[in-house]
Amino acid sequence: MKHNDPKRAPLGAPVPNFTVPPRPTREVMRGQYVQIEPLDAQAHAALLFRAFEDQDYLWHYMYDGPFSSSAQFHRWVRDVAAKEDPLFYAIKNLDTGNIEGVASYLRIAPEAGSIEVGSITYGPALQRTRGATEAMFLMMEWAFEVGYRRYEWKCNALNLPSRRAAQRLGFSYEGIFRQAAVVKGRNRDTAWFAMIDSEWPGLKEAFEAWLSPSNFDDAGMQGERLGDLTGLVRVASDPLL
Repeated sequence: MKHNDPKRAPLGAPVPNFTVPPRPTREVMRGQYVQIEPLDAQAHAALLFRAFEDQDYLWHYMYDGPFSSSAQFHRWVRDVAAKEDPLFYAIKNLDTGNIEGVASYLRIAPEAGSIEVGSITYGPALQRTRGATEAMFLMMEWAFEVGYRRYEWKCNALNLPSRRAAQRLGFSYEGIFRQAAVVKGRNRDTAWFAMIDSEWPGLKEAFEAWLSPSNFDDAGMQGERLGDLTGLVRVASDPLL
């Protein structure tokens, strides 16, 4: 629709009840399978180095890593753990007590009601488990429950596993930002995904149904697929998948 009269230019919908949400804090988030706890070099660095050891592929699309020694990795954990944005967390397997991954909140913009999840790095023991999915659910649940309106996921456009994960988790595809960065001397086009607060009730219901023990048989095989459940809510699909 064209609007030639500037006095009649369209405006965005009012957001009458918006209250600026709080910034994330270093609080613990506990689920059925995992616990999300603030990253701490002394408590977590050695355990994470063991979880990630000999898995250099985990860092292919990351801004940092791989790490050649435990000392180098410890310094990285110490440095990122001190930051407020990104704000890093360690992921603990509640069955074993092992620390098996990290994730962070970043691009934290309470005044816009927007926050991103990123730097998600899972060791092999955490990958493709219920705990891996629950960790993402716990972080998005916190964000929406305290009042964020938009929850983002971004990744290297060449990182197809990350793009598949975003879609499975219920993020809607929003496009490619071309030549968005230079990472480790290489071009990075960035794929953007997001979910918004109006979608959250349906997505929360999908996660709760999928994470329910009744969704898994005695062999641990799922009944409902999470991607099928979240697909009922997503408003846009990734054309590459």
